[in-house]
Amino acid sequence: MPRKRPAPRLPTIPAESLTAAQRKLRDAISSGPRGRLVMNGPFGCFLHAPEYGDAAQQLGAFVRYQTSLPPRLSEFAILTTARLWRAQYEWFAHAPMAARAGVAQQTIRDLRAGRRPARAPADERALYDFIKELYQTRRTSDVNYRKVHKLLGDAGMVELVGILGYYALISMTLNVFRANIPDDEPLPFSEA
Repeated sequence: MPRKRPAPRLPTIPAESLTAAQRKLRDAISSGPRGRLVMNGPFGCFLHAPEYGDAAQQLGAFVRYQTSLPPRLSEFAILTTARLWRAQYEWFAHAPMAARAGVAQQTIRDLRAGRRPARAPADERALYDFIKELYQTRRTSDVNYRKVHKLLGDAGMVELVGILGYYALISMTLNVFRANIPDDEPLPFSEA
């Protein structure tokens, strides 16, 4: 028998009940590069603390749309973070984006299964080793740093760490507040 999905911990705020600060946040998200506010994702959580949510979503818009990383590597880093945090909603939202950005389906399957994507391009494998080491040890070796630095340079390295930090924040938010994916979609990861 499939396990029941855990109930979200924050209620959805009806549009007609939004405060001025919550409407401002909703409008900022909807008018930006994302184009809409999805209430069951992290931005629905952010509405409960709109000033904080606005600061967070501004950082998110930058790390998602304005860094020097190519979209393929950015989405790869986001998916790797989602997998390491087992963030259901983040995976659900970003796996299709990663595929559209050029991450191979086999690589996406490997990441979802928790495997190092052995057949991925060398740049993705270098990022994977760097990201996994960083999340596991809270440090990076000189070897892994140099491999990624050779690909991204100084600014790209700072931006990559920003992407990872932001999506760790998002993953924690989604996990703590149990942001669910649509009921008709299978959970990417076990909740056991």
